[in-house]
Amino acid sequence: MTRVYRSPARAEAAARTRAAIVASARELLVTEGYVGATVERIAHGAGVNIDTVYRSVGRKAEVMRAVVESALSGSPDAVPAQQRDYVLRIREASTAGEKLDTYAGALVAIQQRLAPVFAALRDAAHTDESSRELWRQISERRARNMREFAGELRSTGELRDDLDDEQVADIVWSMNGPEYWILLVEERGWPPERFERWIADAWRRLLLRRS
Repeated sequence: MTRVYRSPARAEAAARTRAAIVASARELLVTEGYVGATVERIAHGAGVNIDTVYRSVGRKAEVMRAVVESALSGSPDAVPAQQRDYVLRIREASTAGEKLDTYAGALVAIQQRLAPVFAALRDAAHTDESSRELWRQISERRARNMREFAGELRSTGELRDDLDDEQVADIVWSMNGPEYWILLVEERGWPPERFERWIADAWRRLLLRRS
């Protein structure tokens, strides 16, 4: 049986190329909008040719998905929610308050990357079906993840008895979206640190039993 040799140097070069493409696409998407972020301009910004974009990431729809996944994970590649550092810290936390604080801190880091991307895709969704479908899929995945988060909170025994996990998940989902961040941080000028304190406190008041 022939063994397939994978060169570490080649893999590292491929990873750098992909990262450059994703970074170029993000910059163009945020500054020029979806229409302005053409594959030709993405390739130019990354210092590669168009075929390399297609081979490394894919067509424009796949590139835009990679941009969203990068904003969510903080790396050029998609990282499943269950493997992200903050999710592991949430699982290790013993109280609901600690879990909420951990998630609030992670959310601030995520939204600083994600909110500008969301705003560009939101505008594009009016005329571009792939943008609309991409954000729908991401929103549904967020909702599923929040149901798992609700289960984490439930395991502490500190959630209000009149809220079921679906309600808890929907409350967190509605407040962790880029729309909420844009309203308070970008439109009302809240510093990220204030947003973090506020949302952690709001979740405590809304979701946890009073001691």
